[in-house]
Amino acid sequence: MVEEERWLDISYLQQGTALQKEVHALLARLDVMTLLSEYHPVLAGTIPLGIQVEGSDLDIICEVHDREAFAAQVGLHFGEMDKYSCESRIVAGIPRIKINFTVEGWLVELFGQPRPSREQNGYIHMIVEARVLNILGASFRRQVIELKRQGVKTEPAFARLLQLEGDPYQAMLELYKLPEMELEALCRKRFINHS
Repeated sequence: MVEEERWLDISYLQQGTALQKEVHALLARLDVMTLLSEYHPVLAGTIPLGIQVEGSDLDIICEVHDREAFAAQVGLHFGEMDKYSCESRIVAGIPRIKINFTVEGWLVELFGQPRPSREQNGYIHMIVEARVLNILGASFRRQVIELKRQGVKTEPAFARLLQLEGDPYQAMLELYKLPEMELEALCRKRFINHS
């Protein structure tokens, strides 16, 4: 899908909000996307979508097959950053690594799994959330942000507003599979505008 290609290069942030421009400048200063280019990093989550709230972090998804090599490379470049931490574990049979640090008031989270960045759940969630935001517009966006301010995570906020049942993370993955017309019909049927 051509629309999905735009998320792979952070230059789109330069045409965004003041905060998105600030994030672009920060990532450019850190040179994080270049330094980690062999891991195909993609900025995902709330910042690209413009639905961040105070305390939102910069989520960068990476394709990582060798967790030790990844940890060493990230540590070499960012190990001196504040609140640096590295956690590696296996979840549902899939090895993953998560490295966090703070810089200029931003919490950065690097997340790696041995699968292409574009096939990871965090990326897929962002793509379907962008599609839903595009369909339902400003009122829906405001309500997502309000729920997030109340402490609701992003996927559960979308699932609640769309009246999706079951695990909200899985429910959002299921929405991703829908053709555009079906997704639009579902969104317009399920979303009750409370503004």
